[in-house]
Amino acid sequence: MARGWESKSVEEQMANAVDNSGNGVVTDDARRAADLERAARERQKQALDLQRENILSQRTSNPGRRAALEAALAHVEAQIQHLR
Repeated sequence: MARGWESKSVEEQMANAVDNSGNGVVTDDARRAADLERAARERQKQALDLQRENILSQRTSNPGRRAALEAALAHVEAQIQHLR
């Protein structure tokens, strides 16, 4: 949910930088903002990958716990797909 807001902000900053310069060159501030966004997205993806591996490593015979793990796995995998 925050990713959409951040990426729109970066896209707007880059568009404004190109519009304001008039020559199609992206400013350092816009480039820095895009780099920060990219790094944040990569960190979030790494964290989700670790969560996914943790969920997959857990074994249980309890049906309720198994259902909770399956739901958590589906949620994490959906978030990973959203980042791509």
